[in-house]
Amino acid sequence: MTARIIPVEPFDLVVFGATGDLARRKLLPALYHRDLAGQLSDATRIIGVSRRRLSDEDFRCLASDAITGHGDEPDAANLARFLRRLCYVAADAGADDGWPALAARLAEQPEHIRVFYLATAPELFGPICDRLGQAGLAGGTGRVVVEKPIGKSLASARAVNEAVGRHFSEDRIYRIDHYLGKETVQNLMALRFANALFEPLWRAAQIDHVQITVAETLGVEGRAGYYDTAGALRDMVQNHMLQLLCLVAMEPPASLSADAVRDEKLKVLKSLVPIGDGNIHERTVRGQYRAGASRGGPVPGYLEELGDPTSRTETFVALKAEIANWRWAGVPFYLRTGKRLPARVSEIVAQFRPIPFSVFDGSAGPIEANRLVIRLQPDEGVKLWLMIKDPGPGGMRLRHVPLDMSFAKAFGLRNPDAYERLLLDVVRGNQTLFMRRDEVETAWSWIDPILQSWAANPEPPRPYTSGTWGPSAAIALVERDGRSWYEPVE
Repeated sequence: MTARIIPVEPFDLVVFGATGDLARRKLLPALYHRDLAGQLSDATRIIGVSRRRLSDEDFRCLASDAITGHGDEPDAANLARFLRRLCYVAADAGADDGWPALAARLAEQPEHIRVFYLATAPELFGPICDRLGQAGLAGGTGRVVVEKPIGKSLASARAVNEAVGRHFSEDRIYRIDHYLGKETVQNLMALRFANALFEPLWRAAQIDHVQITVAETLGVEGRAGYYDTAGALRDMVQNHMLQLLCLVAMEPPASLSADAVRDEKLKVLKSLVPIGDGNIHERTVRGQYRAGASRGGPVPGYLEELGDPTSRTETFVALKAEIANWRWAGVPFYLRTGKRLPARVSEIVAQFRPIPFSVFDGSAGPIEANRLVIRLQPDEGVKLWLMIKDPGPGGMRLRHVPLDMSFAKAFGLRNPDAYERLLLDVVRGNQTLFMRRDEVETAWSWIDPILQSWAANPEPPRPYTSGTWGPSAAIALVERDGRSWYEPVE
């Protein structure tokens, strides 16, 4: 089976922070693969911008190293064709130098769609947009892409949104969350809204609870400075995990237009039961990893990696969320995420309620409830766990087995990186998979009271040994409701 490739119109993509980690690990390899697939027109250009003084050829060498270091072994002719698209301008958000040169480069192709990708620290979003406005580059149909984190609180998120919004209207702002570009996330909507099987069951009467797990085996690595100012709640829950929760829980939209989908997600965020001083201990667990063992052997604890024995930053969060609406009243949504856990895996589990009565006698064995497991990484796919008869003579024996669909095996295709989809959606002007301002700010309005309650609590994060599934309190969070965490494996 081959994927249908739809080319996009000629565009100029300006990447601010082009020499940084995000551009090298994600953006440049993603663009190379879209070029390899034939989606980029001959006239399309990629313009790198950062403070470093580089020539066009220097930037092309950096891009070549990034693509080959990404695990690819590109054909020389294909790589050379892609690198010819690249050029470079040195510019600083805090100085005038370089901005006229950028304007001159863009003026060479005035008819191109313009996309400005801010792969920089959030504190530079406003200054860069101000410079674009002063240079006359922010008008027309130009689009700006901003990465998380969008603020560290509701107040700072509003400040970031105001700064970007001074020069770009909301319909030209693309707040990117790469989780929404994953193939399995797209298939979550297909499963719900293109199949008569699931949607009638997708409610409190049939679903007992939902679990969302985003687990990492790595520690903070080279991000300790940033991570200690953020923590797991800001870094993962406020954006990635709440977006996944919204897609699981939202009502069917009237269409798949951007605002129709985002309107339904916003309703979910507004329906979340608040968590704060009155229920913080019953609804949340925060942890911090200690020294332990990973696959490569012994690993240090977070405090040792950070070099600060006093840090209270959480590297693990588990919480119990509830949605106060007609469809989901009484159904808990258990979320957990953390670093130095046993497996690198992201999964959504919809646990159905047990059958009301068994017609089988005890010799058939226990009957387990149906379960739908949607895996986002590492092997994207869907499993539906069912009860069947164990084949063979000797009476009725029941087994709990999965109908398993791995996308890679089912379709025999390379699984594109999420950025490949999202970058071209920006060029197409499709905002469906991007967050709207009111979504971001409503999510922060739910997260802020949790952060404030933790800050007011003298108790530090609960320690957990690296290579385990977090503090024992996270297990108790679920088990006191008579449930258990579904333990995924890679």
